[in-house]
Amino acid sequence: MQMLRFALPLGIFLPATLASAPLVLSGCKDQGKYSAQKASEDVASLVQLTNKDVDEVERGMPDGAKKLATLWSPGKTPRDDLAGVRTALTKVRREVPALNLAKSTFFAITDERGVAIRNNLEQDAMAEKNLFGIFPDLAKSKDGPVSTTGAFPETAAQNPPDRDWILAVPIQSDERKLLGVYVTGWAYRRFAFHLQETLRHDLSEKLRKENETGKLPVFYVALFDRTGVYGAPKTPAVDEKALQDADLVTKTASGPHQGVVSITDRDFGYAAARTPKLGPDTGIVVLRSEL
Repeated sequence: MQMLRFALPLGIFLPATLASAPLVLSGCKDQGKYSAQKASEDVASLVQLTNKDVDEVERGMPDGAKKLATLWSPGKTPRDDLAGVRTALTKVRREVPALNLAKSTFFAITDERGVAIRNNLEQDAMAEKNLFGIFPDLAKSKDGPVSTTGAFPETAAQNPPDRDWILAVPIQSDERKLLGVYVTGWAYRRFAFHLQETLRHDLSEKLRKENETGKLPVFYVALFDRTGVYGAPKTPAVDEKALQDADLVTKTASGPHQGVVSITDRDFGYAAARTPKLGPDTGIVVLRSEL
């Protein structure tokens, strides 16, 4: 197996081992392979979780769009009461069970041209921006639900940069006239954090139920696509570079992939798998070490 080597500042790793690991490891290479095997199990569960999270949004958005259609009435548009729009977006999320569970970082409405009217956040950075221009595939939402990926100008300019997954559904009148579009989504890095914390909880629960005395492994969760690798906040940049150089999109083209990378002369296992519900070239990767 080809090894990738990267320099990492001393002290970045926590003293984490699985004292009762069922495999006696004879060396770093065996350790890396074992970590890759465990990472593949982690990725499989996170892909299932991601599918569930997307299903929740897809199920709830059409119901939310029907409720928001009341913001349009004869002689009145949502722009006449922007504060009321924000209140309505928050209320609808609470009233639709699937949306109340959703991991979305924002909800918004646009007019029929795709120009954002208001979102549910206190600071609305997308107001009056043409979302169809930023995410061209969203223009298809006039005919039905559609999802896409891309980056708002603000997130693309961040350091480190970020990406967004977006879902849009049409808001229609009783006569099925297009009034606007209901939009939601999440940032890659925020969603990676959600996955990482869920994995941390699951691994901790497994140790507790098995009465194990070992500590959790060191691990990081990231999303990837053809533009790069996007880890949860506080993921070391060198780890992201190692995974980006592993060419995950190519290696997962025919199915899940696992391997070993060497960082500061330590072997780490990783596993990656595509998540078609997020996008055709999008996936999840787990980097893990039992050291």
